[in-house]
Amino acid sequence: MLLAFLAAVMVAGSAACVMAVVALQRRPSADLQHWSRTVPVLGGLEPETHAWGRFHARFYPMTLVLIAFEMEMMFMYPWAIVYRALGIKALVEMGVFLVILSLGILYAWREGGLGWQ
Repeated sequence: MLLAFLAAVMVAGSAACVMAVVALQRRPSADLQHWSRTVPVLGGLEPETHAWGRFHARFYPMTLVLIAFEMEMMFMYPWAIVYRALGIKALVEMGVFLVILSLGILYAWREGGLGWQ
């Protein structure tokens, strides 16, 4: 079984290397050649702005709130898995976490960090 798996990995790896070599030998078309190797890929379209462009400062507080919500979700997924095993202790811990997060969001709202003005 192990030898069959190793053989399959070797065949797949070799096939990927061969496909890469074949793909690199082809020339890009004339309309894509002028910018395709000098700018980052943007879904196949030419970018409208430079990658190092500046953003207005009003976007940063909203970004921090988004990151706070993302961290909340990253904490809630493992919590949901161990909730049944830990019982009421896990429920209290999640309640404390959500209260602290809610206080931060209320503070940002009160200070006007969530407005787009």
